[in-house]
Amino acid sequence: RAVALIRPHAAGVSSISRDGKKGALGQVDKLAARASHVSEALKLVRACATRGFDEGVSVDVLLNVDAKRTEERVRGRVLLPHGQGKSVRVAVFARGEKADQARAAGAEVVGAEDLVEEVLKGRFDFERVLATPDTLAALAKVARVLGPKGLMPNPKRGTVVTDVVEAIQRTKAGEVEFRAQLAGIVMVGVGKVSFGTSKLSDNLLAALDSVLASRPDRFRGKPPKRITISSAMGPGIDLNHSLW
Repeated sequence: RAVALIRPHAAGVSSISRDGKKGALGQVDKLAARASHVSEALKLVRACATRGFDEGVSVDVLLNVDAKRTEERVRGRVLLPHGQGKSVRVAVFARGEKADQARAAGAEVVGAEDLVEEVLKGRFDFERVLATPDTLAALAKVARVLGPKGLMPNPKRGTVVTDVVEAIQRTKAGEVEFRAQLAGIVMVGVGKVSFGTSKLSDNLLAALDSVLASRPDRFRGKPPKRITISSAMGPGIDLNHSLW
């Protein structure tokens, strides 16, 4: 159901003057309306999750872009405030001191040429792959293997790194990659039903902000075509996309 637009009286808001501050007041209203709307929708999503296990919750965003055009492709990363509720096995291609740092930071799989050979033999016991710049030449041998799985490190995706410790920490803290499919739909997992409404709301709002901010400049400020949230086995609940 639609949620009425909220007019919050936060500190300092009620005293905003009409000359030049009107836009700020409108933005506060919109942010409050989004939060309230998302919270109500998530309550419904959680109520429909009755399959007897802790279902994942995701958001699907139908963008107003043509994903078939190179200049309109959308991809990026978002650090979810409360993670996704699952552990992530990280593989790091690095040598020497960087390899030691990666192991100390908690990477489950670390190596260089030796790891390349293991991947060629079929090793894929990891969900995310990071690499230092000096290992990219060696990684060329497994590009055709890692690429189709979305695992090939790429500077544009932020997975070719010099600070391996920070990259591993962000990955394990809940940093999620997203990309638009050819139909212009981006799907992001935002946690599990057991997170509760508040944490799911924080994650979902962060995901939406990142996805919409990743669009080309000419689409900024325009609402997407559709936003739907659901649990793994539950029905899709449409949000009022015009709030974005």
